[in-house]
Amino acid sequence: MIQIPRAVSSNRTWLFARLVINGFCQATATVANALLVEMAFDKLITAANPAFNQMIGQIGLGLAAAAIVIALLRMAERADAERIGQDYAYQIRMILYERLTSLAPRALQSRSQGGVMLRFVGDLTALRQWVSLGLARMVVAMTTSIASLVALSLINSRLALTVGIILAIGALSASKMGDRMQSVAKEARRRLSDLAANINEKVAAIAVVQVFGQSRREKGRIARQSRRLEKAMVDRAIVVGQLRAITEGTAAIASGAALLVGAMEVAEGRATPGMVVAAMTIVGLLVPPLRDLGRVQEYWHNSRVSLQKVKQFLNTPSLVTELPNAPKLKLGAGRLEFDGVSLEGALHKVSAIAQSGQVVAVVGPNGAGKSTLLSLAARLIDPDEGAIRLDGQDLADHSIESIRRAIGMAGLDLPLLRGSVDKNLRYRWRDAPIEEITRVRQMCGIDEVLAELPEGEKTRISEGGIGLSAGQRQRIALARAILGNPPLLLLDEVDANLDSQATAVVDRVLTQHQGTVLLITHRKERLSTADVIWYLENGRLMETGSPEVLLNDDSLTARLFRDRQETVLSG
Repeated sequence: MIQIPRAVSSNRTWLFARLVINGFCQATATVANALLVEMAFDKLITAANPAFNQMIGQIGLGLAAAAIVIALLRMAERADAERIGQDYAYQIRMILYERLTSLAPRALQSRSQGGVMLRFVGDLTALRQWVSLGLARMVVAMTTSIASLVALSLINSRLALTVGIILAIGALSASKMGDRMQSVAKEARRRLSDLAANINEKVAAIAVVQVFGQSRREKGRIARQSRRLEKAMVDRAIVVGQLRAITEGTAAIASGAALLVGAMEVAEGRATPGMVVAAMTIVGLLVPPLRDLGRVQEYWHNSRVSLQKVKQFLNTPSLVTELPNAPKLKLGAGRLEFDGVSLEGALHKVSAIAQSGQVVAVVGPNGAGKSTLLSLAARLIDPDEGAIRLDGQDLADHSIESIRRAIGMAGLDLPLLRGSVDKNLRYRWRDAPIEEITRVRQMCGIDEVLAELPEGEKTRISEGGIGLSAGQRQRIALARAILGNPPLLLLDEVDANLDSQATAVVDRVLTQHQGTVLLITHRKERLSTADVIWYLENGRLMETGSPEVLLNDDSLTARLFRDRQETVLSG
């Protein structure tokens, strides 16, 4: 189980210590300010003082200095608090991303893209707010409040006791709203997640909505989700408002009580008017921290909900397990062996060998397990049983990073990324020498593609290569896959729906690539370029053989393509 780091850990410990010191300094400046107010009131306002002009100047300078010090301390406090929150969010973001990259694509299928995005944006924001605006502020506020109350007790113990009791009652009242705050925070979080997931899906599939004339219905669905989110957010705001009312009321009652108790103390001769004014000054300077503490519960409960979601994501089964200190895979000629490989619901006891340099065509009806077979070879998922060996090395025993360097892959589920064409070409090997880039561009006809683009290789493309034709996208994806001449090349229907020029590029890649190729195809004419055919059905390897044998015999492969041809002709 992946552990979430604590907010108070590593370099953040020193920053929290600085906040505590900051709180004591704020309390000291507050008390100094109060003592100057007391002096001004007792010696300048209520009593005649021959040195009035001199004292008023000194007291004025002292009050100005205290105000400047408090302002600077609060500025430093806010900066340190934000550093803590941002550092904490950064650490968790890196843990989330590392987990994301370790998950098999199949493990993410049960999660919406909007929900995953919310982990990185909304949930991290809630955690950062709790640390920087909640926890950090609470540390300073409590330090300042305790130190100020101690100082107030030195001025007048009854005043300090009265104010302390009122603050304690206010804090207890606020804490009793914790369950309600957690409930509304969860509901608001759930409604936001539903809306984000729906909008993310519709943005990705807006053409589907438009083609089938469902814009009005989808608008109604988003309207309903928005109304539910609106209600949830208003309910949360009501609870937040109640919390703030408690803190504001507590501050006002504390000020009023200090005034009344101070008046009684003055009447009984136990305090001077200056002491009462000083006490009121301390209470007044405690009001901002009290207001901030009113939001601590809001931040805390929001963070609890987000932390729970983050933990759920981190504990998602990865479906791929890497041994500690696994050795690197040694690059070879690309001999690939499946030895009794099974995967629940997809493959059963598959055993086959692709010899070095062979082109293996993987065929079969839809749902036969063809794409799963390629995913196993790329270690995008691990088998339940059996072993997969590349050049005699069991993939399960070696580091995933080294395996990925030995394998190139292209297919419909491996889209281009947002950025320039050159960035996509070099994605597999950023520092590839110009000779290798030139080789790949020539093999895949990339120069022809670049000639059609406004800025050549610097042309920026959208996510998935939107804006390019299917043939242009596939050529770039093929070039990305073969960069560095990987010993094993996995191609998942790269020849689907391509024009004649792009199809010729696929032919050239299959002919010139020096390693082993596993190719999933539904095109009969493509099989003539293969050395071996593997026929899968219902997760089982039913037959293997050369194209000459399987296509000229009453084999399962021949029947498959004969039935497909008849279906096309009858259609």
